[in-house]
Amino acid sequence: MRRNGAVASQIGWKLIRRGIEILALGLLFRLQEYVIAWGWAPWSDLFRVDVLNVIGVSIMLMGALCWAVLALSREQVRIKLGLGASGVAVLISGVTPLLWTVWRPTFLPWQLESYVDGVHNLGAPQAWLFPIFPWAAFAFAGLATGCVLVSDVVRRWERAAYLLIAPAGLILIATALWMDARAKSFYPVYDFWHTSPNFFLIRVGLLLVILTLSYAWCRWGLGQIGFSPLIQLGQTSLLVYWVHIEFVYGRFTILPHQGVGIGTASAGLAVILVAMLILSLLRTRIDWAGLFGRATDWFAAVRRPFLAG
Repeated sequence: MRRNGAVASQIGWKLIRRGIEILALGLLFRLQEYVIAWGWAPWSDLFRVDVLNVIGVSIMLMGALCWAVLALSREQVRIKLGLGASGVAVLISGVTPLLWTVWRPTFLPWQLESYVDGVHNLGAPQAWLFPIFPWAAFAFAGLATGCVLVSDVVRRWERAAYLLIAPAGLILIATALWMDARAKSFYPVYDFWHTSPNFFLIRVGLLLVILTLSYAWCRWGLGQIGFSPLIQLGQTSLLVYWVHIEFVYGRFTILPHQGVGIGTASAGLAVILVAMLILSLLRTRIDWAGLFGRATDWFAAVRRPFLAG
């Protein structure tokens, strides 16, 4: 957009508007789940902070950052945006242990506090929810990584740059593990698996390794055959997420919860993967708008003689 002459406000507002759309879809999804589970789901489920909620809020926050950086900078914008995104990611992950414990914003209604620490209406932060802290940090880490990947240097030395991403991820993991032994003194309450900045860094490092593996798969592996299930699912990720929830966690689950072994669970995973891949292909390979238009024309042609009579 910037290359096409768009100003900072246009770029920022486009991202913010997209974030609002995703957040609205998240709220609509919660309403759908409540209606499907009518009779046994508590009304508080309408305000549960789930994946789509935090994705929408994260996109809005990234839009605000882009707006600010673009408005204040004229040169080296990509570098400044990448550094800013990295700083926000570190800040979010760094204050998460405090916001979940001694800095909890208990003055807020739980419906709003839940976006900060995932408290819901249960009195204490819940690790199974997706509040801004720490989950939005992954979005900003992705923004920072994206700024690096679209830089002129990486484009010029693409192969070498992508192969170096995995070692960088491994260094990040090793650094986080080394820091973990010294982290307890920084926080009054330290929870490695749920709020630790070091666990956040380890997961970012793993994602960087996966990024290199994905590049190798697409450049030299089976990604060269012209069809990639992961790319296909990624093109319809919102639809796949929306539908698969009901068959994995919802009322229409294909397997009993907490009642199967590894073999049965693996078979269920294979079934849902194939089913979602077929759904994704149906979404992208069929011109549904054209099909609906032809069906409407056919229906109108069938009705015409009756209306004339």
